[in-house]
Amino acid sequence: MQVLTGVDDRTEQIFKLLVESYITNGRPVASKALAGQPSVAVSAATVRNIMARLETRGLVKSPHTSAGKVPTSQGLRFFVDSMLAVEALDEAEQRSLENGVNPDLPPSEMIEAVSQMLSRITELTCVVTLPRRDQSALRHVEFLNLDGDRLLAILVFNDREVQNRVIHTDRKYDEADLVRAANFINQEFGGLSLVEVRNGLIASMQRDKDRMDSLLQAALDMASRAFAEEPAQDKGFVVAGESNLLDISEDTETVRGLFEAFSQKGSILHLLDRCLNTEGIQLFIGEESGYNVLDELSLVSSSYSVNGRIAGVLGVVGPTRMAYQKVIPVVDVTAHLLGDALQHP
Repeated sequence: MQVLTGVDDRTEQIFKLLVESYITNGRPVASKALAGQPSVAVSAATVRNIMARLETRGLVKSPHTSAGKVPTSQGLRFFVDSMLAVEALDEAEQRSLENGVNPDLPPSEMIEAVSQMLSRITELTCVVTLPRRDQSALRHVEFLNLDGDRLLAILVFNDREVQNRVIHTDRKYDEADLVRAANFINQEFGGLSLVEVRNGLIASMQRDKDRMDSLLQAALDMASRAFAEEPAQDKGFVVAGESNLLDISEDTETVRGLFEAFSQKGSILHLLDRCLNTEGIQLFIGEESGYNVLDELSLVSSSYSVNGRIAGVLGVVGPTRMAYQKVIPVVDVTAHLLGDALQHP
């Protein structure tokens, strides 16, 4: 079936060979080189005419006057969408990825390890966003007296993440009061996400204010302060394999811009946030990202889900000529493994 509307099979074949050669070698492809392929039974002159038509369609371009052709971002997008045969992982590759995702690690350490693994396997730069805080489920809370009107709230999330927060109260509580308050909160709100806990606290305080005894009212007040004073989440990401950026471009300004983008995080995070709205693989090729610093790069990403809800994104950044057929399944499988590990009991 023809995928280039209005052209013959030979044009499709030559375009596919050109893209595959460019991805493999990273060099402009000359008409003579394509004409010399065993599967191409036409002259170099005929190939030049075909490549000229492809250039008119915006699928290939000449980086230099006397050079061969390279695919444009539009051409690569067309190739990926219409001609790419994604390679399934073999058993050894699948097992290697599974062994690299340790569900017993704390979330931050697990994400760091996954980022390093993905960068090592793909030889590209890997980015993994930290899980959304509203995906964390409250497992247990304790309150300890500090001094004066200060309490230490110990919050345990997902059995492996512990946060300590200092809160201020209107009066001092004895140890029995704090234990009773913690037991009430654990019973009423344990297992809920932070968003659900906060919403439940507000609803309970409004609904039961008039008939609730003073201690339980104080318990809800303590909990609401602990969660209301949650520090602003560092909506950041973990990066691994930054040194691979040096292999992407010989243009030092491009490389410097890439390092700055990862350092400042803003544009990269905005791009990754766009991926949070879609399940499965997302691919931005060249200018599709909307950021000048990524014009010569591609991002292959996939969201990962925890307890049935999208929690973050992982992906790899590399040259537009990356081996998409190999990178896509690695990113896809790793995202699923990470999501499963984060909800591991």
